[in-house]
Amino acid sequence: MSGTSEGPAPTADLDRGAVTESDACASPRTEPLTTRTEPPAYHSVFTAAPLAMAVIDREGLVVGVNDGFGALLGSPPDALVGRIAADLMDLASDARTWHAYREMLRGREARLRCTRRLKHPDGQSAWVQVTVSPLTTHDEGLLMSVTDISAHRELQGRLRHLQMHDPVTRLPNRTLFFERLTAALEAESYEENGTGRIGLCYLDLDGFKAVNDTLGHRVGDRLLAAVAERLTRCADEAGYARASAPLVARLGGDEFALLVEDSTGTDQLAELAESVLEAIQAPFDLAGRRVSVSASIGVVERQAAGTSPTALMQAADTTLYWAKADGKARWTLFDPERNAHRMTRQALASTLRPAIERGEFVLEYQPLVGMDNGRLRGVEALVRWNHPQFGVLTPNRFIGLAEEDGSIVPLGRWVLVTACRQARRWQLEHPDEPPLFVSVNVAVRQVWDSDLVADVAETLAETGLAPHLLQLELTESAVMGSSGRPLQVLQALSEMGVGIAIDDFGTGYSNLAYLSRLPVSVLKLDGSFVRGFQYESDKEGAVPPNPADEVVVEAMIQLAHRLGLTVTAECVETSAQASRLRRIGCDTGQGWLYSRPVSPDRISELLGPGTDRAESPRAGNQVVGNP
Repeated sequence: MSGTSEGPAPTADLDRGAVTESDACASPRTEPLTTRTEPPAYHSVFTAAPLAMAVIDREGLVVGVNDGFGALLGSPPDALVGRIAADLMDLASDARTWHAYREMLRGREARLRCTRRLKHPDGQSAWVQVTVSPLTTHDEGLLMSVTDISAHRELQGRLRHLQMHDPVTRLPNRTLFFERLTAALEAESYEENGTGRIGLCYLDLDGFKAVNDTLGHRVGDRLLAAVAERLTRCADEAGYARASAPLVARLGGDEFALLVEDSTGTDQLAELAESVLEAIQAPFDLAGRRVSVSASIGVVERQAAGTSPTALMQAADTTLYWAKADGKARWTLFDPERNAHRMTRQALASTLRPAIERGEFVLEYQPLVGMDNGRLRGVEALVRWNHPQFGVLTPNRFIGLAEEDGSIVPLGRWVLVTACRQARRWQLEHPDEPPLFVSVNVAVRQVWDSDLVADVAETLAETGLAPHLLQLELTESAVMGSSGRPLQVLQALSEMGVGIAIDDFGTGYSNLAYLSRLPVSVLKLDGSFVRGFQYESDKEGAVPPNPADEVVVEAMIQLAHRLGLTVTAECVETSAQASRLRRIGCDTGQGWLYSRPVSPDRISELLGPGTDRAESPRAGNQVVGNP
């Protein structure tokens, strides 16, 4: 029996840290234990002990062995005397162990312990623990004791397998998966050979919870085991004629992963994802029950260099979420641009509330112009976020986030107070002009999560603005069908004298029967209705307008007027639109024909006698020139 080694054992002299057998024979050494005339006191113990032991001289040669040592190596004891001990125990295969052993031979180390795998001449192998320690005196050399730990190692292997594998599917579990992933991303694993790339298919089952809830967890476990078999088959087919098959692991619940080391590109991962989808969509026969499920898969493929297990899993998790959001039963490839947008969204969400406290928001105002005479009647307050990193952000970038996390309540309160204070300032600065009303957008969450009536009353009292000079805009979907508290809030505000406007009218519920019962004073037509009015029919080459657009808009305006409501048209961009809207009775216009949203100072400049800005292009009266 002899040790295994990754390279040839050194055969140099002691100055180079090794001893050759010929050198050892030529040098004086302690006589072998079997030839001493007066054996030492420990000789009888040494001979009878069941533990395999050998005595080594300071040149590294075996000078005596007991029967246990010979039995362990499968050789007669006498045949081992004179052999190089390091060769028998494969001590040279590990640089650290080899250095420590040489130091012991020189008397500089007190003890050495290591584990080695030894091979029998018949091809079998055994794991042993080797201990080397000095004998009583310096001249007597070293004592090497060897213990067979094969059974212990086997037990450790079984325990590790249990720790590293899922009991339901028998696949590698999360711990083993991350161990393999971490190893695959280490530089030495991909720099010497391979493609230097890594791929991951991260999936979960669509509707698995319903299977557990309706058929029970036992059937659910059978389904997971059956899914694992199909995933393993897909991995084996994908690994055919390649260096290795993808690693299939169950990460927990109904989540699985297929790790592709040395991937060849996104095409390989896409092909694997397609095969997985197809395999899972086929019905499962589980103890007489026919169960059908699908899977959503996030696919990530990238260079191994520069990435980490955490980054790769975050990308995979994000992409799996996209696959779910896009309709399930599909695979989605990681998109860096889409992820950047998501990261930006998260960054905005995390800084929204502090930004309100830091005063990073400002208001701009877009004029609302009378269609009959072109005079400025009011303004809509539009909030902007002066973000220190992303610049000026319009409401569509952050209002949805504010509604999700509830910060819309303090932000909306700030907008209300600031807009009312500014409207009152214009009124005081231009006492000879008709006062402007200010229109403020209100989110439905403000109605539910705050005392909007009290906030409005307090704001009006604080700023001195008359209630009829404040208009609150709510979207059609938020107003139509309102009942309970929202309806009570709207009625209380209306009774206070505040105007209520339905924004984007015509794109939501459009429950006209319910409209007559709401305390609404203004309808704002969505811009999609107005865009069909933007062409001059008498101009050569002009696209003719759709007659149906005018019929629909005229009908809505007439209905609003019959209900005592006024109508504001949004997105008025051309004189043709303004002329046609005025002809069919629209009351107020808003859009780039009159002005983009501007600062409060610009509104102050525009106050004064007005003419029809839609048709008279004189610079002194026009709010802003045509875009």
